[in-house]
Amino acid sequence: MTSIKYLSSSKALLKGAKTVLVVSTGKKLSVKMLTTALGADKQARHMAELVVELARELQAGEMGAGASTLVNAHLRGAARNRGPRVLLLGLLPEKYSRYNSPSRAESIRRLVTSSGIAKGGKSALLMILDDEEHMLAAMNAIGRALPLFNRKSGKRKDSTLQVMAVTLAKSGTKTPKPLRITRVIKETVSASRDVARLVDTPPTECNPSSFAKEAKRMLRGIPNVRVREIVGSELLRAGLCGLHAVGRAAIDEPRMLVASFRPSAQKKGKHVALVGKGVTYDTGGLNIKTGGHMYGMKTDMGGAAAVLGAFRVLARTGCKHRLSLVLCLAENAVGPNAYKPDDILNMHSGKTVEINNTDAEGRILLADGVSYAGRKLNADHVLDAATLTGAQLVSTGILHAAIFSNRQALEELFVQAGRSSGDLVHPLPFAPEFYKAELRSAVADMKNSVKNRMNAQSSCAAQFIYWHIEDLDVAWCHVDLAGPAFNRQHATGFGVALLAEAVRRL
Repeated sequence: MTSIKYLSSSKALLKGAKTVLVVSTGKKLSVKMLTTALGADKQARHMAELVVELARELQAGEMGAGASTLVNAHLRGAARNRGPRVLLLGLLPEKYSRYNSPSRAESIRRLVTSSGIAKGGKSALLMILDDEEHMLAAMNAIGRALPLFNRKSGKRKDSTLQVMAVTLAKSGTKTPKPLRITRVIKETVSASRDVARLVDTPPTECNPSSFAKEAKRMLRGIPNVRVREIVGSELLRAGLCGLHAVGRAAIDEPRMLVASFRPSAQKKGKHVALVGKGVTYDTGGLNIKTGGHMYGMKTDMGGAAAVLGAFRVLARTGCKHRLSLVLCLAENAVGPNAYKPDDILNMHSGKTVEINNTDAEGRILLADGVSYAGRKLNADHVLDAATLTGAQLVSTGILHAAIFSNRQALEELFVQAGRSSGDLVHPLPFAPEFYKAELRSAVADMKNSVKNRMNAQSSCAAQFIYWHIEDLDVAWCHVDLAGPAFNRQHATGFGVALLAEAVRRL
């Protein structure tokens, strides 16, 4: 496991470090600037000269590039063993599209991942930013490159990464300005890594009850936070029949975890509910996943993990709004008590749903969750997150989540929050008049899955959720993060920074 230590002075940055990584666009690098940041001794100057030389020869390309060299190859004998032995330079691309984050966060993540600094020992990273506003995304990208979960056998090699960030003053001077890494940034990186570890946990260990237990642990001790659970048959008495139906066949009972946060001196702040899909494992139910499609379904609680992390960040750093957290937790299992195709569920909203696909279960959980947030908790803003549709990957890929909102201003706010946080999003159509027809039923208010899979599946899934709060005066945004939540090797913690930044901007 790699721990991250944040520094605001170069004095301690190189102390004890075996590896040094410098990340920059390269366009403003100079020996003078680097010696100001790293120190003025002979070793630091030699390192600065190597960085400038490497940067001059290296072509960053469209996604960045890295190079390495021995920094003390010019020394002989015992002197070779003093100080950092390896220098790694990461060069970020200068040009990027308007759909990317100005921080080039994904390039930073890739460079840090490929550097090998997580292999043990102490390392140092100097991040040279074009703009101080890029700090959140850059630091979160570094944390994302250093996953916490590891079950490999053998002796574990713990490592430490010492991070310092600087930027150049906008007046044109080449003197670097050390940046203070704020509590908001530290909490965001910590929460993103924690929830990524939770998503990476094997599903037999991370069932609804253990997820709820971990959520309580993560929220323990935060002032003004209260937590409660609605478990098993209690869900039926609370009108949460959809959540109960999805999880009732599993050994571990389904549940809803509800947390609240009230600012100490709130006056006219908003009431924001964060609702997350927490399917701790998805077999597909009686419409069972086949052909290898079940593998990786431990990540189907990535939405619940994201809202949990965002709630913790906001509550710990003093959010101005009243917050509610709604985690809809269930395992979609196969068994004699499983809900069935042709069943009709009476949802919390009062709407009825004819089941035509038990593998479209996440939207059922969220429908109950957003209805509970709007009707029972009286939230005026309902933001939900889910690994909801495979169609999201087809539509917006593995780096952009898809968003859907009933308010144009809220949609635009999320896009900007994504660019700022590095958790990129792209809006897809929200058009109830177009998509309700895909879900119509002859015997209920709606079906839970579309009749035409070629007609904007992700938009139709979002429409299903919204249908259960369309009669309420709430601002709603749905984040489908099926692709960005997992990078094929590890969970990413995607959504924590996005949601926390979006709520701060409300």
